[in-house]
Amino acid sequence: MGEFVMDEMNEYIQQRIYKLNALKEIGTEAYGRRFDKPLSIEAMLKDAKEGDSVQTAGRITALREHGKSSFIDLRDSSERIQVYIKADTIGKDIYNNIFKRLDIGDILGVKGKFFKTHTGQLTINAEEITILAKGLRPLPEKWHGLKDVDTRYRQRYVDLIVNEEVRKVFQVRSRIISKIREMLDKSGFLEVETPMMQSMAGGAAGDPFKTHHNALDTDLYLRLAPELYLKRLLVGGFDKVYELNRNFRNEGISTRHNPEFTMIEIYQAY
Repeated sequence: MGEFVMDEMNEYIQQRIYKLNALKEIGTEAYGRRFDKPLSIEAMLKDAKEGDSVQTAGRITALREHGKSSFIDLRDSSERIQVYIKADTIGKDIYNNIFKRLDIGDILGVKGKFFKTHTGQLTINAEEITILAKGLRPLPEKWHGLKDVDTRYRQRYVDLIVNEEVRKVFQVRSRIISKIREMLDKSGFLEVETPMMQSMAGGAAGDPFKTHHNALDTDLYLRLAPELYLKRLLVGGFDKVYELNRNFRNEGISTRHNPEFTMIEIYQAY
């Protein structure tokens, strides 16, 4: 069963490589093109009206062909937008030689105007398309999603592509950290950065990661916690300090216990 899946995957990859080579043969560069994207898709949709000119880019997450026209879904980190591609509008040569060689997972730039479909969905009527990156590996939907926990955590980038809920966790985490910093800054705390490599494994109980500094010819440890250095800053005259940064413990590992993790420590003299 495993060999069959690998053979199927290799076939998909070969098909995409064939399309990439076909694009090169007609002089179309599939990587590294500059494309201006003024707004995220979410911001673009906020005040969008029919007839507005628009320019955006994103990853193709769905593709529905209807003869000489097609609908695709483009997604960026914020939102999804439907795009209508018609051969007569973008040009038959571009439609047949470029658009027809696109796959789900490719990254595409689009220029056009907004219109509403008969169902009332706001859609971009594409006037120009620009291929920005050709994906050579199919997205995990081909195999009913990405379910293996080990693969999800070792290949986070794939997990982020296919799982919207995981992307939301990243976004919420970022906003929480920003709010913590904002609250502490307003309360007069000074954010500092203390050494990641320390001469002694202190500040917390745990097994450290050990390394060697060649220039100093001395053993060092990835820090267990910033406590000792933060307290030295209080001795040095700062009244309120905090650090929100990475710590390391050479211990067990699971989806809830990572040897490398983020922690905040706050110290106030009075």
